[in-house]
Amino acid sequence: MDFESSLFYVLIPFVAFLYSSVGHGGASGYLALMAVFSFPSETMKYTALLLNLFVAGIAFYHYYKAGYFNKKLFLYFALGSVPAAFIGGLWSLDPWLYKKILGGILFFAIVRMLFNKQKSSHQIKEIPLLVALSVGASIGLISGLIGIGGGIILTPLILLFHWGNIKEAAAVSALFIWVNSLAGLLGQFSSGFTPTIDTVVLVFLALIGGLFGSYLGSQKWNNRLLEYFLVLVLTSAGIKLILF
Repeated sequence: MDFESSLFYVLIPFVAFLYSSVGHGGASGYLALMAVFSFPSETMKYTALLLNLFVAGIAFYHYYKAGYFNKKLFLYFALGSVPAAFIGGLWSLDPWLYKKILGGILFFAIVRMLFNKQKSSHQIKEIPLLVALSVGASIGLISGLIGIGGGIILTPLILLFHWGNIKEAAAVSALFIWVNSLAGLLGQFSSGFTPTIDTVVLVFLALIGGLFGSYLGSQKWNNRLLEYFLVLVLTSAGIKLILF
């Protein structure tokens, strides 16, 4: 195994650790790493979705156990997102367009991390059902197309419109990511995808990082500092995807 391959395998659990600590599966981080290490675009989406499935599941377990899950909020979004994510998983994009859209998603995550500020004085608002279904369907379609769970889009929306506090957003996003990742992955299977031994190794490494990150993030740490740290990874990948 050469140095580049070794470095990639070392960074995977690190990314899983950081993302799971804020209730995310890490798909945008895995995609960023795979882009930096010049992985073929046709393998990136299903690999990210598979890792997302395991890490987001662990993150949800810890946030649910800590008592932060808002079932009603999740169901509203999931009803719209799951079928849309499956449809998105069936479609393929031109590699050039794929990279540009992915770069835009990464920079969306960067802006969210840099400028999102939790304000406890805001009253939590009830989200209308039709709005939730529309938002969920839109995020689900993007998730299936790009190979992410949608948490980097859903979490800031929940906070921006005060549909839940930051811990509730993390718990809802974790399960939202899980169901979207599963739907998108089923779409990938329908299009023809067979896991390899390398994929199994990546899942194992991501699980290790996800176990520690989600536990510490949900019960021990302030998540804000970790989000700033992730900006470094996402910025480097986003620039590479959009400009090159």
